[in-house]
Amino acid sequence: MAITEQIDQPHQEDLQRLRGFRLLDDDFLTKCFEGDPKYIQLVLRIVLEMPDLVVVDVRTQVFVENLLNRSVRLDVLATDSTGRKINVEIQRSDKGAGRKRARYNSSMMDANLLRKGEKFDELPETYVVFITEHDVIGKGKPLYHIGRYSFDTSESFDDGSHILYVNGAYRDDTPIGKLMHDFSCTTPDDMYYDELAERVRFFKESREGVSIMCRAMEDMRNQTLKEGMREVARRMLTAGRYALEEISEISGLSLDEVKKLQAGQSA
Repeated sequence: MAITEQIDQPHQEDLQRLRGFRLLDDDFLTKCFEGDPKYIQLVLRIVLEMPDLVVVDVRTQVFVENLLNRSVRLDVLATDSTGRKINVEIQRSDKGAGRKRARYNSSMMDANLLRKGEKFDELPETYVVFITEHDVIGKGKPLYHIGRYSFDTSESFDDGSHILYVNGAYRDDTPIGKLMHDFSCTTPDDMYYDELAERVRFFKESREGVSIMCRAMEDMRNQTLKEGMREVARRMLTAGRYALEEISEISGLSLDEVKKLQAGQSA
């Protein structure tokens, strides 16, 4: 019996979605790249053109909190053996890969990398890498390297901060062209890189991997539903016509959650 035939009927719709997933879909990529550093290491060696780069830690969906202003959630945050911090973002929408978004991600990483009392010179080198479905810069290049630059001396400012845009539409027989081909594949048999194909095959074709993805999609739906209920609760609080207990009952949020939303509005 095929793996897909062994999955409960309520998850059949998820299976249809899973068949169409690519590494260019951020939720699928973060699931594929979590845990074992070797997959993101392969990608970064090609994108950063550093064949000896060694990733020692990888985390996905990393929430970087800003208590006073906007926080961010990083798709992938990797650390290499030299201490460099590398944020990888997958963006299918051009709007989601804006230049000021890249700047903000870079600044949020910097703001959370030094402990009190540490010297500024101890700030590690950082990279923000946007892999985009389209050529958002529009110059036909596979990669765009962005860094600070002195116009007066025509030299790099060399502050250790880097932003890269990877053109996901780029295709040729170079490593980056083959990698972007693989990021667009829905079928692992069509991929060039065996390690990536192995990981995609696990989540699409093995019973364990398919079950993990089905649970992940269910969790995402539940989280989306809860976010919607939080928005309902916020609107009810703003209206000022409902008791907190009523808001809790209608939204399905706990009374404590409603009180926290109320405190956030009044802060």
